[in-house]
Amino acid sequence: MRRIAAARLRHWGLQSLTDDVMLIVSELLTNALLHSGTSEIRLRLTVEEGFLRIAVSDGMPAGIAPGPADEKAESGHGLILVAALAQDHGGTFGTSSGGATAWCTLAVPPQEAS
Repeated sequence: MRRIAAARLRHWGLQSLTDDVMLIVSELLTNALLHSGTSEIRLRLTVEEGFLRIAVSDGMPAGIAPGPADEKAESGHGLILVAALAQDHGGTFGTSSGGATAWCTLAVPPQEAS
């Protein structure tokens, strides 16, 4: 899915976002795989109104949100990282469908918005 996301970014001329998008896609997919209990996971990338939207759906409603994690823990930091990257890019992080979809938006850099 990371390769597909990278190809989509190249197609849209958004290569400057590739590193952060790869990290976000990895974190959202890993979260879905580890916590959903399902093997049917969807990744959706769209660009609308100057924002790239990254959404991962697993179809399993659950309460997911970035929260405090033990600094020494090997896991539990992914959603915090996603929310921080989204904020750094002028976007947001959230969930929908009762937690079955985790998503974030990143503002498209001005030179790439055309």
